[in-house]
This record gives sequence, C-alpha cells and structure tokens, in this order.
Amino acid sequence: MYGLDLMWDAVLINGHVGDGWKVDTGLNVELSPSHRAATGTEEAMLQESSTEEKMKRGSEEVRLQDSTEQKLYKIANELLLTERAYVARLHLLDQVFCARLTQEAGKGLFPVDVVRTIFSNISSIHTFHSQFLLPDLETHMGQWSVSPRLGDVMQQHAPFLRMYAEYVMSFDHAMELLRVWTERSAPFKNVIQDIQSREVCGSLTLQHHMLEPVQRLPRYEMLLRDYLKRLPDDDSDHSHAEKSLQVISMAATHSNSAIRQSENLKKLLEIYEMLGEEDVMNPSNEFIREGRILMLAARNSAMERHLFLFNNILLCCTPRFSLGGQRFTVRTRIDVEGMTVQRTTNEHHPHTFQVSGKEMTLERTLDLQASSEQDKEDWLKAFQDTIDVFRQKNETFKSTSKEVEMEELGRRAPRWIRDNEVTMCMKCSEPFNALTRWRHHCRACGCVVCWRCSDNKVTLEYDGNRVNKVCLDCHSALILRANREERGEGMEGGHSRGSTPHLHISIPALSPGCEGLV
Repeated sequence: MYGLDLMWDAVLINGHVGDGWKVDTGLNVELSPSHRAATGTEEAMLQESSTEEKMKRGSEEVRLQDSTEQKLYKIANELLLTERAYVARLHLLDQVFCARLTQEAGKGLFPVDVVRTIFSNISSIHTFHSQFLLPDLETHMGQWSVSPRLGDVMQQHAPFLRMYAEYVMSFDHAMELLRVWTERSAPFKNVIQDIQSREVCGSLTLQHHMLEPVQRLPRYEMLLRDYLKRLPDDDSDHSHAEKSLQVISMAATHSNSAIRQSENLKKLLEIYEMLGEEDVMNPSNEFIREGRILMLAARNSAMERHLFLFNNILLCCTPRFSLGGQRFTVRTRIDVEGMTVQRTTNEHHPHTFQVSGKEMTLERTLDLQASSEQDKEDWLKAFQDTIDVFRQKNETFKSTSKEVEMEELGRRAPRWIRDNEVTMCMKCSEPFNALTRWRHHCRACGCVVCWRCSDNKVTLEYDGNRVNKVCLDCHSALILRANREERGEGMEGGHSRGSTPHLHISIPALSPGCEGLV
C-alpha cells in the first residue's frame, strides 16, 4: 500500500495520467478499482473548480468594465453639473454686478472705465460658456448611453479657453480697484452691497464670485486627467482627451500665479468675515499662519487668544460669541517691521515664547504659551521667516534703484510696481499698515506711494493729456520740463539747448515675472 501511494504521488507531481488509469512512469502498474473511483471523483472536482474559477474571472472582468464605465460617466457628469453652476455664476457677474454698476456709472456717479477694468472680458467668457460649451456638453451627456465621449467636445472648445489669460492677468489690478472704489465711492459700495444681500449671491461677496473664473481652468485640467487615467488606451476618445488636456494645461499654467493670489485672497475674505476688519482685505496682505494660543498675564494667569500672522502685521484677537460661526475682536496689532521673537522659560507654564514690536508708536510685548513644544517651534519658525522676508524686501527696496529717462517721463506708460512688492511708501518710506492703508500709483513713474506723496496732479501725454495723480518727484520734474520747453531754454549741467537729461528716481527691483507689467 505504501508503494501504491508513492505511485499516486508521482502522478500528482508529474501532472500526467496515462490511458487505462495506469501510472505513466515506466512501471506497468494498474490502479485498483477503488483508486480508479477516487481518481475520477478528484478529476471531477478539479474540473468543477476550474469552471467556477473561469466563471469568477469572467464575472470580475464584467464587473471591472462596468465599474470603469461608471467612473467615466461620473467624471463627465461632474463636469456638466459644475459647468451649469459656473455659468450661473458668470451670469451673476456679467448680467447682474457688471450690468448694474455700468448702469449707475452712466449717471456720472463713478467712472465707467473703472467698471470695465474690474470685470475685464467677463462678458466674452460668459457668452462662450453659456452659448457654446455648456450646450455641447448637455448634448453629449444626453447621448452618453449610445456614444460615451468627453474628449472630443473638450478638444473642440479648448482653444477658446485662452481668452482667460486676459482675465487672469488683470485680476490683481481688478481686486485693487474694487477695494479703492468701495472705499472712495458710496454709490459704488451701495450697489455692490445691495446685490450681495440677495439670495442669488449665497451670502458671498463679489470678490468670492470673481475668483471662480481664475479657478475654473485648473478644474477642467483635474477632471480631464482623472478621465484619461480611467479611459482605456485603445478607446477612440483617448487621443481627443489627450489633445484637449495639452491645450488646457498650457492655458492653466498662465493662471498659476493668479491662483496662488486668489487662494490667499480667499483666505483673507474668510478672516475678514471673522474679524470685520476692512484692512485685512488689502491685496498686499499675505496670510502666513493662525491659531489658538494662551497669553500670559499678571500672577501667572493665562487668557485665551487667537493669532493671525500676515506678512506685515500680527493681529492678537479674543473670541466673541456669534451665531454665525467663529468671530473674533482684534485687541492688539503689532507691525512685523522691527518685530523680534524669542524663546522664554516659565516655571508655571511650558512651551512659552515672547513677541515684541510696535503698535503704532507704542512698544508692545506678548508673552505667549503654545499648546505643545512642536506648536511652539512652528510658531517661532513662522515668525522668524516672516521677519526675515520683510527685512530682505526692505533692504532690496533701499539699495536698488532704476534710472528713468526724463525724455520718456509722462510720454510713455510706466511699468507699475505691484502693491505686494512693497511694504512702505517709495518716496517717504512710511510703512503701509492699518492706519496708512491708502496706496496709490504714480501715473508717471509707476511707484507705489502713500496719499501724502501722491497729492499732485499734472497732464500726461500718454494718457491723452488728461490730468493724473503723480508723485512729488515726477510733478516737480514734469513742471520744470514743461516750463523750460515753453521758454525754449536749455537744461543746466552742460546740456545743449533743447536736450533732456536723465531723471534719477528710486524704484525697487521688480520680482521675476513683473518686468512686463504696464
């Protein structure tokens, strides 16, 4: 019996059973009837198992196929649903906000050009999406069961998305104009607040709605990448989806900087809603960090505080009760300029550090306690990095200058310095903070100056000889040039009659990517 078992093991190992149920091993051994019956039962079981395995694999393939089709449909349907919501938002911007402001501007309450600049080419964007892209998406999704395709319709319309470049490039300036004219003109502010109070706005500000076009292209890019990831390589729609993704990705690349700025602005809007402080909405503000912390007081008592750190100021706040979500009251403002931060030790309170600086003209010191040692280190790093960046920008501002030719001053549009490139007036060096938030561009040299240094007006040739605000340096230079040209006199300093010298005006270095701004 032992030898027979060896023969059976050989069958299992060699994987071959000969005719007549003889073991094909060179030994002419015939199996007994009982073993033949056992063998038949085993083979039947193996065949049944193999059939079940094949059925399971087939079922799994069908399930995977169904799952892939469902995911593709889900992506396409998400694109359609978000497109409907987006078109509704574009209608609100174009046909409600822009139309109403344009109507009021026609009454002479504020300049029509301001409204046009703020909304840029939003009307063209609205027309494209509402009359072309959305209807085609609706048609394709209606035929999805017969022809499940998304790439071809996106490839057809992708080239038109290049129109977003104009809106994105002017977005920063639009936000600044919106802030300035909301503060400057009561009728302008009233129109916006009236529309924002309507249900259609969903309790969101105009700035929130204006962020939508900036964020739309990356949304297309994300959905198309997801669609391609799940689309079989041999699908006829694959090449269309790839080509449309290339075009959209290229268009979205130009939006990266504006997207980062829009994300920062969105955060500023959230903080503004929590604090109710208009100064927070200055586009030059850059959010760094926020969080709950304890402030140490006399007799080793500790009070709950909430810190908001920006690139130029620290706000120390106390929580206040509100049914509408988190709300805070600002108690202390400390400028980043001149700020210092250091570790401290306290026998009663662990994880402490100290922040010192100026609140207006007064020196303030905050003794703070973090929730953990790691939280303390994170705060210290955030403070020190912010202080270092602030110092570096100011050193660059003070040490770098640029020569502007007198001959071109006022005759050619200047390159504007972005608001967020400077933290102080470029003429008198007064820091821009909560009290001195008014910023203006000299229309002659493009410098960012405070209201005191921009209280001068002259006519500029490049602007059709219309009166514009300019800084004191440019005002003096242009008046001097105009007087001498009127008299036909030569300039001092050895220049011949009718020649023009160079006017040296201090202008900070532009960050990469700002050289072409006009």
